[in-house]
Amino acid sequence: MAESQDILISDPLPHVRLLTLNRPERLNALRGQLMVELAAALGAAAAEESVRAVVVTGNERAFAAGADITELNAHDLSSMITDTRMSNWLAIRSFPKPLIAAVNGFALGGGCELAMATDIIIAGADARFGQPEINLGIIPGAGGTQRLPRAIGKALAMKLALTGEMIDADTAFRTGLVAEVVPPELVVDRALELAATIAAKAPIAVRMAKAAVLEAYEGGLTAGLDYERRAFEVCFATEDKDEGTAAFIEKRPAAFKGR
Repeated sequence: MAESQDILISDPLPHVRLLTLNRPERLNALRGQLMVELAAALGAAAAEESVRAVVVTGNERAFAAGADITELNAHDLSSMITDTRMSNWLAIRSFPKPLIAAVNGFALGGGCELAMATDIIIAGADARFGQPEINLGIIPGAGGTQRLPRAIGKALAMKLALTGEMIDADTAFRTGLVAEVVPPELVVDRALELAATIAAKAPIAVRMAKAAVLEAYEGGLTAGLDYERRAFEVCFATEDKDEGTAAFIEKRPAAFKGR
């Protein structure tokens, strides 16, 4: 795969794509160019049938330590209102396939918001999460005030948003922000392993399951249950449903084709 300046792209396992944030000298600060490249990489992954799951990671020091403060400092109200970066965040939020964050080191500000915009977070034992925007006289602007309380509850989310303090990986796990905590050197391997497990499932059912869980997470229970039932019914129009049930009955591995 081709490599861009701020995002490195590889396919380390069948049906699994790895996106690596590549600004180590700035702790992977999310400048505009990086966000454009990330949105483009996810758009390409969404369009490629062979890609069934994506892992996004940083490096051992930082997943992403926040927005690029130099860029933020240059904005005023009018320029922020017309800023096009929100379209890149929308591309992340609307990515239809499973998206896993492999987090080592700092995931702060926009970095924490990026991790929360994924479907599953695998954290290294040294990971730190937080929304320190209050220290800059601003607030989280890419989902931090909305996703954080849904993940860890109002009280702790309010504390982080108002103080700028961080929480460690164990606290993030206990409160539901991350799915697993592993040794730092195993973070990417574990995320890729999980992605490969998911990629082996029926692709249409996986996408329907993701969409249904997000409906419950982002909406009300009644609407979520209705959406879940419709998505469940759609699965019964797929060849993969027939293959999956037949393979179970015949006690053999299923060969899913995404149809």
